[in-house]
Amino acid sequence: MSVANYFDTMNYGPAPESDNEARDWLAGHDGSFGHFINGAFAPSADGAKFETFEPATGARLATLARGGRQDVDAAVAAARKAQGPWAKLSGHERARHLYALARAIQRNGRVLAVIEAIDNGKPIRETRDLDVQLAARHFYHHAGWAQLQESAFADHAPVGVVGQIIPWNFPFLMLAWKVAPALALGNTVVLKPAEFTSLTALLFAEIATAAGLPAGVLNIVTGEGETGGLIVDHPDVDKIAFTGSTEVGRLIREKTAGSGKSLTLELGGKSPFIVFDDADIDGAVEGVVDAIWFNQGQVCCAGSRLLVQEGVAHLFHERLKRRMEMLRMGPPLDKCIDMGAIVAPVQLQRIEALVKKGVEEGAVLHQAKLEMPKGGSFYPPTLLTGVQPTSTVAVEEIFGPVAVSMTFRTPEEAVQLANHTRYGLAASIWSETIGLALDVAARLEAGVVWVNATNLFDAAAGFGGKKESGFGREGGREGCYEYLKPKAWQGLKERKTAKLPELKPVANDFAAPPVDRTAKNFIGGKQARPDGNYSRAVVSAKGKLLGEVGEGNRKDIRNAVAAARKAAGWGKATAHNRAQILYYIGENLSARAAEFAERIAAMTGVSAANAGREVEASISRLFTYGAWADKYDGQVHNPPLRGVALAMPEPQGVVGIVCPPEAPLLGLVSLVAPLIAMGNRVVAIPSEPHPLSATDFYSVLETSDVPAGVVNIVTGSAVELGRVLAAHNDVDAVWAFGDAELSAEVEKLSTGNLKRTFVDYGKAVDWYDTAAAEGPLFLRRATDVKNIWIPYGE
Repeated sequence: MSVANYFDTMNYGPAPESDNEARDWLAGHDGSFGHFINGAFAPSADGAKFETFEPATGARLATLARGGRQDVDAAVAAARKAQGPWAKLSGHERARHLYALARAIQRNGRVLAVIEAIDNGKPIRETRDLDVQLAARHFYHHAGWAQLQESAFADHAPVGVVGQIIPWNFPFLMLAWKVAPALALGNTVVLKPAEFTSLTALLFAEIATAAGLPAGVLNIVTGEGETGGLIVDHPDVDKIAFTGSTEVGRLIREKTAGSGKSLTLELGGKSPFIVFDDADIDGAVEGVVDAIWFNQGQVCCAGSRLLVQEGVAHLFHERLKRRMEMLRMGPPLDKCIDMGAIVAPVQLQRIEALVKKGVEEGAVLHQAKLEMPKGGSFYPPTLLTGVQPTSTVAVEEIFGPVAVSMTFRTPEEAVQLANHTRYGLAASIWSETIGLALDVAARLEAGVVWVNATNLFDAAAGFGGKKESGFGREGGREGCYEYLKPKAWQGLKERKTAKLPELKPVANDFAAPPVDRTAKNFIGGKQARPDGNYSRAVVSAKGKLLGEVGEGNRKDIRNAVAAARKAAGWGKATAHNRAQILYYIGENLSARAAEFAERIAAMTGVSAANAGREVEASISRLFTYGAWADKYDGQVHNPPLRGVALAMPEPQGVVGIVCPPEAPLLGLVSLVAPLIAMGNRVVAIPSEPHPLSATDFYSVLETSDVPAGVVNIVTGSAVELGRVLAAHNDVDAVWAFGDAELSAEVEKLSTGNLKRTFVDYGKAVDWYDTAAAEGPLFLRRATDVKNIWIPYGE
């Protein structure tokens, strides 16, 4: 064949990567691996095993130990024994360990890349140029945080023993994302890799041992879902970090409810890929290739929902179809392919079933006419056009190389379509008008937004989602906090059970009784009678009737949430405006300080001096958050590319609050103020035994220019109304401070929409302690960080 013919056809010949070293490593273990516990490999205690297969051929690859209860117990015990000495190392000493791991990954990069390609089915170009390189970057980056820990996180301590469960789509990279920050900050790890793709984790265990990582710091237990469940349930695990499906994430949230375990979930996605009519069409087409056909579409943040402006939709789809025909599929070790194999037959069957469903629901199918490899689990790049926003393929995560496309007319419609999903992991925006792109980016409900790019990642820029895509961040400074706990909350004592005072009978006399007054709820900026027309008595510490408040119910919460949702403009107000209103609330409270102090003393029985102290602390706290409102801002990350990533704190949205029984005014202010300072709207359940401070407080709000619906107050049972808030799918987060039962209920019921929770597990916070009860600890909980990536250049 002539050289000219090659130029005419642009055909590639195969360029296979040698797998000799990888096969030798497998042979050195006789194709069989145990768990890695306390620095050594060991078989399962009960001898249980399972097999793993090559996605590209279906051939058996290795036999792995199946972890049972005894294996998990041994791994957790080893991690617990090692955690104290590991945490006591200086930050510099831990930094040197992580630096050594990063260098070891680079030295062993080629064999890691080959094992990953064989085990997962993805192209060697991706494992070599992305997965392994970014994994090393995470260890380097977090070596830096270890070095800086003693100054950067002086008020925090390690969480302890961390259970980590990772998926099969990026096995080695996900290991690095989770292991690097955990170890850097003084924690030890029990990690369960995915059953389909455990080999690079086991190879890394060998590499880490050779690099000098102490025994017990990293433990790896292989197995299936049952093994992961044993780690989640283990009472001596302090934190669970999970990446995987939303369905499993819900189960983990429910299992850990009330346990006190820290939890981060990075779950599914159905990410929008928005193409405006002024976009670079060819650039956007290449973006689709990276967004959905990278890693065979088995990417949680894959740009699987194409939203194309009507004026360019036909042109865009034609060019995209032409580009699809140029993609190459083949064995993963061929350096010239674009797409490899689907991870397993069961995943291939799911993809095929969902595409069939999409066609049945009216989508138009286009698949590239590529030469498909024989055997193995392969699926061609696929485009479904004419998809309706509510069709199955538009709302369900396919997790395969399938893009679904819809059209829009205006930017407003694009935002509505993009946010029309229960997920909120990532998004891509393609437009040559940077003002339009950034305006849309700010309005998208997603944890990461790429402008004129897609699937950009870096250890310095946090990654994580909103809504049912989970909570927490991995990477960056915000990701470090997920592996730390505030020192001020260590050693908190159990809250004493708050008994409602009993009303004591009084003798009748001929004096005129006080004017009867039943305090109402405060909803949408107005006082509102409770739906059930029931009330409850508020009794002083001495048994005297002080007044009555409404007995709120489910409908009152529903109305309050609707009012809060309607007040979305508060999140768009300037930080300066929010600051001024917080100062104004403090000013108006100060003018009535004596009245509020008298009320606190009457309800709680504290001295006049202590009641006055609580009012003054509340005023100070309002001023604190007025000060923070325009100072708790974002960062500009400089990732290793020509561009920036803007890390922007965003409000959670509508947040339900259950106030503690103690400190009725200070507790309320300490929870409401940081939330509204950051642009959230709240539905607050005041102190159950002492609610009159809150019902007095709404008269302060009415005179302080607080927009209607920003703060709503519903009185009644803390546990009953807390349950309603936690189960409400239009509430984005719940903060609950009370008894242990309340914390457990809130966490368990939050699984419906995987709302964020902030609870105290029945521990008593000292609301006067500024280290424990105000500042960045609460501001971080009041916000999510959105990273907006903006590359430079043409």
